[in-house]
Amino acid sequence: MVWKYNDGGREEAGYKGKTGDCFARALAIATHLSYQEAYDFINEFSKIERTGKRKRGKSNARMGVYKASAHWIMEELGWKWTPTMFIGSGCKVHLKADELPKGKIICNVSKHFVAVVDGVIQDTFDCSRNETRCVYGYWRKE
Repeated sequence: MVWKYNDGGREEAGYKGKTGDCFARALAIATHLSYQEAYDFINEFSKIERTGKRKRGKSNARMGVYKASAHWIMEELGWKWTPTMFIGSGCKVHLKADELPKGKIICNVSKHFVAVVDGVIQDTFDCSRNETRCVYGYWRKE
């Protein structure tokens, strides 16, 4: 799978260094929001997020977003979730161009979110693990 460096406009927005903002970057790339708009949208949403006994705080754009919160955010934007892995099913879909649909999608892989546009990974690093990384599911605009 081809990888193209894309920070989603993070550097242009004035942010520096490395951090756990993969959902904010993927959201900015796939939805054409600016990085700052995506960042602010996630942080606004986290204000109403409920935390349970096991969570260690709320989601935030800089340090990471819980999967359940990512689902709510994407639904709010009108994107549809397509699961590709189920309990006990094993990995059926990998981060490979021929196993994913064309168009703009945001994939949920282990401990990471990544934007894929027409079979090209748009991220700050090649997260495909030589096309062996399992995709748990993806969001796509209907």
